[in-house]
Amino acid sequence: MISLLSMEEFLTKAAPGKTNNQEQQQYLQAASEIIAEVQAKGDKAVNKYIEKFDGKAPASFIVSEEERKAAWDKVDNEVIRSLQRAADNIRDFHRKQLSASRMMQADNHIISGQLFRPIERVGIYVPGGTAVYPSSVLMNAIPAVLAGVEEVYMTTPVKDGEELAPILAVAADIAGVTAIYRVGGVQAIAALAYGTESIPKVDKIVGPGNAYVAAAKKLVYGDVGIDMIAGPSEVAIIADDSANSIYIAADLIAQAEHGETARSFLITTSNKLAKAVDEELEKQCAVLPRKEIAAASLKEKGASVVVDTLDEAFVLSNKIAPEHLEIQVTDPLSYLGKVRNAGSVFLGHYTPEALGDYYAGPNHVLPTSGTARFSSGLSVDDFVKKTTYLYYSESALTEAGQDVINIANQEQLEGHGLAISKRLEEK
Repeated sequence: MISLLSMEEFLTKAAPGKTNNQEQQQYLQAASEIIAEVQAKGDKAVNKYIEKFDGKAPASFIVSEEERKAAWDKVDNEVIRSLQRAADNIRDFHRKQLSASRMMQADNHIISGQLFRPIERVGIYVPGGTAVYPSSVLMNAIPAVLAGVEEVYMTTPVKDGEELAPILAVAADIAGVTAIYRVGGVQAIAALAYGTESIPKVDKIVGPGNAYVAAAKKLVYGDVGIDMIAGPSEVAIIADDSANSIYIAADLIAQAEHGETARSFLITTSNKLAKAVDEELEKQCAVLPRKEIAAASLKEKGASVVVDTLDEAFVLSNKIAPEHLEIQVTDPLSYLGKVRNAGSVFLGHYTPEALGDYYAGPNHVLPTSGTARFSSGLSVDDFVKKTTYLYYSESALTEAGQDVINIANQEQLEGHGLAISKRLEEK
């Protein structure tokens, strides 16, 4: 089910996928047309594309306070308690990321520092369609609220104008979402980026989506901020002979059931384990509700490789730069320092990625497709602007002035030098 490959074959298959330029242009072209129409026609265009892609348009985009309140009676109390405990964990983890404005130098002549200010308005996109994702609500909204964002607007698609899934309304209340709109797809991104009669313009858009949503976020970037352009989800598992094939197979399947393009990799020092995992994948997939999706993903996008040493395993993993990295080895903490490129790391035999997806606290919005080489997962920092400030006294400027003039003249920007020399001449 999952191919056991040579080192060279594994690296080829596990390398971040190259963008299909023709396909990407199709997504961008389609998204561009929708964005332009939403900019020009507002709610009318949003309704047009809801009817085209999601059936009947809702009577109102916004989910009313009455509907949000009623949702709590439609969700099992134990599920609500689970969401609340997950939210507590997410808040606790992200609260520790908060930074305060700080003065970096202060004397009678020079003062410099940095102001931390929250973004004013943020839009979170929560995908929908065949499933609902309350975890996405928590992971995107909670860091924003903690950062001090005052207005957090959530968009998510519904089918045929139906009511919002109650569990999403509950998650939004728990997370502190200001307002919820029954809009999905490119039209939701466009509405958030430019505003309509009903949907306010925001300053930044975060949250995952399909290829069209990703294209839309790429197109509106610059007019608004975005978190990242996410690709297919992925996991790499490093395992030695202490690992349990049942656990590893379950974790690979958990990744594969996201979709046929999800990527699942096993890097192990044990031939015996690799074969046992493949056998276990067959057993577990056979009884999985989404078995066709998971099986296709594992066959087409999954791979395993046997290496001689764990050091070699980490070299491979760092080349892949996976979104999720599980380290299922004896004494996993001792290997944490070998991780250079990964979105999030899961240590030990009892820390499956699913724990991080829903509950433990670290964010599940993570860099994919090798971008963990240069980027990070969603955090409080994504919702904060950092503004530097500076004060020089007259004597401090006098001391530094000629240095500034010298550099300005070298860059042939004499006007910059004049801004200094005019002040010095007044003395």
